[in-house]
Amino acid sequence: MQDTVATAMMDAAHAEARRLGVKVCISILDVAAWPVAFLRMEGVILGAIDVANKKARTAALFQMNSADFAKIGHPNGGAYTLENTNGGMASFGGGLVLRSAEGTFLGAIGVSGASTEDDIAIAQVAANSLLA
Repeated sequence: MQDTVATAMMDAAHAEARRLGVKVCISILDVAAWPVAFLRMEGVILGAIDVANKKARTAALFQMNSADFAKIGHPNGGAYTLENTNGGMASFGGGLVLRSAEGTFLGAIGVSGASTEDDIAIAQVAANSLLA
């Protein structure tokens, strides 16, 4: 993923967080789950740093949104405790797979610090900017 693409997505996510009036961390990873961009808004809870990274890492490593990962990683799911692998995953929403308009896997974004619903919405705004 090009840094200019990541920067545009970061700007879109940051603007949406400000619009919603929430403070978050935003992590964007490439196809190999390596960092491309990261933002920590002033005043966000510090635990959100690691959670944003793990949400993005979960989405990148499994090429599945972290909310979908949660469906298989819960106590009655087919892969309970899977979140304990690969250095730790996040089995709740806020990590999204990033794809080009053609469907090519580009990496992932993770957002943490607000409600799960707001984290997902912020990440979705960034992902949508890829298709604009």
